[in-house]
Amino acid sequence: MESLRNMLKGLKPAVLMVMVQVAYAGVNVLFKLAINDGMSMRIATAYRLLFASAFTLPLALLFERNKRPKLTRRLMFMEFLCGLFGGSLLQNLYFEAMALTSATLVSAIYNLIPPITFVMAIIWGLERLNLGTAGGKAKILGTIIGLSGAALLTFFKGFEVHIWPSQINLLHHDQNEIVSPADHSEKQRLLGVLCSILSCFSFAFWLIVQAHMGEDCPSYLSSAALMSIMGAIQATLFALCVDRDWDKWKLGWNVRLLTVSYAGIVTSGLVVMIIAWCVQMRGPLFTSVFQPLMLVVVAIAASLTLNEKLYLGSVLGSFLIVCGLYIVVWGKSQEMKMKTELVQSKEDSKQEDQPEPILEVVVFNKVHAGSS
Repeated sequence: MESLRNMLKGLKPAVLMVMVQVAYAGVNVLFKLAINDGMSMRIATAYRLLFASAFTLPLALLFERNKRPKLTRRLMFMEFLCGLFGGSLLQNLYFEAMALTSATLVSAIYNLIPPITFVMAIIWGLERLNLGTAGGKAKILGTIIGLSGAALLTFFKGFEVHIWPSQINLLHHDQNEIVSPADHSEKQRLLGVLCSILSCFSFAFWLIVQAHMGEDCPSYLSSAALMSIMGAIQATLFALCVDRDWDKWKLGWNVRLLTVSYAGIVTSGLVVMIIAWCVQMRGPLFTSVFQPLMLVVVAIAASLTLNEKLYLGSVLGSFLIVCGLYIVVWGKSQEMKMKTELVQSKEDSKQEDQPEPILEVVVFNKVHAGSS
């Protein structure tokens, strides 16, 4: 019973990260509907972070009022970086890349996040290659397989696969077709690719900073609230400088309000807290390798709700992504097991080096009796 409980406890980060990708996939579907409705993504980003701030701040004040971290300059600077690289800059670069190129190209490039995070984590000393161990080899092999599956899902079609007897088309206008990169100039395409790559680096750098946040701010609610506030200020100022038409800022009881509220409360609120906890438990690499899984969920959800076609390449790519994730998670668990065994062996050796108090007394009495 105890082993089963420990196994379920060990699976908790993986299960939570799968739920995170499902939540992200829901946001992608909603943002597609908001774009179809003509909403500015800069304004949507600002509202998203404002909703996140309004959701996380009361929770932090209520549940962490007795263990709230001290607002030092270092903490505020790190939260500023989290709000920038994990919020305002990340989302604006992502949507700008989509506008300049295509959703397919951006999605393909976005799967560079795991290897970029892996390299940056090695540079910052948060991960090791460990090529001599099975866990280290599994992490590299799983990352390659996952990226291969993401590339296959994105660039290879094959024949169409019918999995639903009926579909629900939420797009009332035929604006959901992917724009071909050939429709853009070469300069725009290169700029879009650059924005997409910078977005990947932004996400990876946020994970690295988040890994160091445990020392200054171990309270996840307070960390998420400060990050959302910083990101909301940055995104709002940027949107106000670009979109000065106040009619674009109006929200009604429509898909725009649903999109920004769900994105703010769920993905920029609850999800950020979950990711922060998972980074502290398993590290930034473990968190980043789940990113390609979002493509699988989006492919299924879009085929059901947005009348998008599902092809053989999507099915095969999804299978490879799941296999790659399993291999990486297994490799990470092997490393965690080795670290636990190493720590346990060190503690046991220390206890063996320390003589027992009773034994010392017995030896002392024998020596004293012999001398007398």
